[in-house]
Amino acid sequence: QVQLVESGGGLVQAGGSLRLSCAASGRTFSSYAMGWFRQAPGKEREFVAALGWTGINRSYADSVKGRFTISRDNAKNTLYLQMNSLKPEDTAVYYCSAKDTRYSDRNYYVAGEQYNYWGQGTQVTVSS
Repeated sequence: QVQLVESGGGLVQAGGSLRLSCAASGRTFSSYAMGWFRQAPGKEREFVAALGWTGINRSYADSVKGRFTISRDNAKNTLYLQMNSLKPEDTAVYYCSAKDTRYSDRNYYVAGEQYNYWGQGTQVTVSS
């Protein structure tokens, strides 16, 4: 069983930055493909960014490309999302997700149903 705990959310003005962290339990974090998703009030959950277990293959939603960076530190069992140039439309609860690939592939995954584990979420609010 894997537990994911997000942190780093908060209130920030438009144009500001935040860095989200996702701490994972378990000894095989390095084999997990990881992702960030978000859900705004009244909207469906949407993909934000994803990273394969090697940390090389990654993908971003068009809405965040060039502003957000996903990364991982396997020594710390932690996933990050650096968010720059934040916009009010980035306001949402942000969730991290994990899929245990058992090193079988180096892919990233952009669909929520492909992930096995989810955190509880952290709120990000961007004021205009």
